Amino acid sequence: MEKKTIKFRDYLATMIRNGEKSSTWRLFDDKDLSLNDEVDLVNWNTKEKFGEAVLTRVYEKKLGELEEADFDGHEDFASEEDMYAQYRTYYGDKVGPNTTVKIIHFRLR
Repeated sequence: MEKKTIKFRDYLATMIRNGEKSSTWRLFDDKDLSLNDEVDLVNWNTKEKFGEAVLTRVYEKKLGELEEADFDGHEDFASEEDMYAQYRTYYGDKVGPNTTVKIIHFRLR
């Protein structure tokens, strides 16, 4: 079976390599990312693999129900509206407070 991949924009790949980012949020997960999955980390901009990780915690919430603890290991947003705007650039106008987000914590291998 082919290894699952998670793609990150250039600046996020840098944050991961620097140890500043250890979680990611995915909407409409089409890969069925699950606890203990071993994944390749790929730079979305260059398409190059930049690391491997194991998924150490995976859970779901609605975007409108996120709490401070859900941001552990994740980049911050200036405001809730900035967060929605960012995810709309990836997923389109269907993103809102009732959209389910999969929160994925990972450890580099």
